[in-house]
Amino acid sequence: MVELRDPIAEPAARQTRLQTADGVELALEEFGDFPGSEIVYAHGFGQTRQAWLACARATAKAGWTSTLYDARGHGQSGWLKSGDYSVDQLVDDLRQVCASRSQAPVVVGASMGGLVGIALAGQALEACRALILVDITPRWETAGVERILAFMRAHPQGFSSLDEAAEIIAGYLPHRTRRKSPERLGSLLIADTNGRLRWHWDPRMLESIAHDGVSHQADLMQAATRIRVPTLLISGSASDVVSESTIAEFLHLVPHARHAVVEQATHMVAGDENTRFAGLVQRFLDELPRN
Repeated sequence: MVELRDPIAEPAARQTRLQTADGVELALEEFGDFPGSEIVYAHGFGQTRQAWLACARATAKAGWTSTLYDARGHGQSGWLKSGDYSVDQLVDDLRQVCASRSQAPVVVGASMGGLVGIALAGQALEACRALILVDITPRWETAGVERILAFMRAHPQGFSSLDEAAEIIAGYLPHRTRRKSPERLGSLLIADTNGRLRWHWDPRMLESIAHDGVSHQADLMQAATRIRVPTLLISGSASDVVSESTIAEFLHLVPHARHAVVEQATHMVAGDENTRFAGLVQRFLDELPRN
């Protein structure tokens, strides 16, 4: 018999830290407390766990323990002294976050987080119980990724103020009618010793992970063929990172996977159209058996 649980109105956040096998500390944040019904959210390159706050609160209200974490080199998680980051490290980190949950979780991964999710689900078949990929496929459109990387490389000296950073981001996301709040923007930036505001991620990751990611496409496609858990790909209709071709290829590699499109959304699906995105996630979760 499935135990009925009362959803919580406003889930409180619990912040913890997890030390990985190679000594890097990851910053975690949890909403809800429903043992056996676990979700882990993995963010994209250059983001932090804050990107998933609205989604995590929504799934926690629906009766799922929802865990966000900052990837190594991002947000409040540790940076490598060597600067020698790799995709394999990110996969191991997600594996350890999943293993720290009460049960194998549903993994929700956007962009880089989705690639890490594909690799994990294809390598460790028991690591997660389901997979939701957000606007990412094992092979991606190079032009779209290069556009993102160009923006990330464009401001090595940082910003003089939150207002300047807000202007730059608004230019990068012209379709967004609402700007990020100072609190949300502040979570993406860190002040250096000169008072300049810089992105809250290790800039050395740009070359190591960006290069490493391209070389991993063949491995990711192989990993996709080994995915056995329920899988949902959610793409944005205006994305330049995935396309009809890369989506069709993924659905061929993972025949049991389902695909849903969020109209008017770009690569930043959850940020562009969170209500519609969250609805798709919730419908998928509702079809999974509760432990």
